Amino acid sequence: MLIAEAPGAQEDEQGLPFVGRSGEILDRLLESCGLDRKKVYITNIIKCHPPGNRDPKEEEKEACFPYLKCETFLLKPKVIVCLGRVAAQRIISPDFKITRQHGAWIYRKNCALTATYHPSAILRDPSKYEAVKDDFGIIAKKWSEFASDHLRP
Repeated sequence: MLIAEAPGAQEDEQGLPFVGRSGEILDRLLESCGLDRKKVYITNIIKCHPPGNRDPKEEEKEACFPYLKCETFLLKPKVIVCLGRVAAQRIISPDFKITRQHGAWIYRKNCALTATYHPSAILRDPSKYEAVKDDFGIIAKKWSEFASDHLRP
């Protein structure tokens, strides 16, 4: 399960996650580590595009959180990846520092959680691509571990 902060304008308009330039980067990252986008559930902390592309307000995060809880309850993901600071601060820890802590893992309720830069951060700073690609390589390995554990009798 990938969790970002909010849909962008194109995503909000089309009703699909990561359809713009950030989506192209996400597709490349998933392909680079052998993950099939069709098998990855992608969602957001809030469910609609914030005006002016601003960070979501606390009351917006609170209003949408029951939907996210329902998604995780229904899917029961074994691996959750927060895409960006806003998602990581809501899901992992309010004081999460994406520059220092991306790629680190924590475990809660039989689920592995990590965070990496949002693909839009790569658009602003292409030098982050290799670090995110490395994070995705480790994410794919973690997913494989959980998948193989699930298949064991």
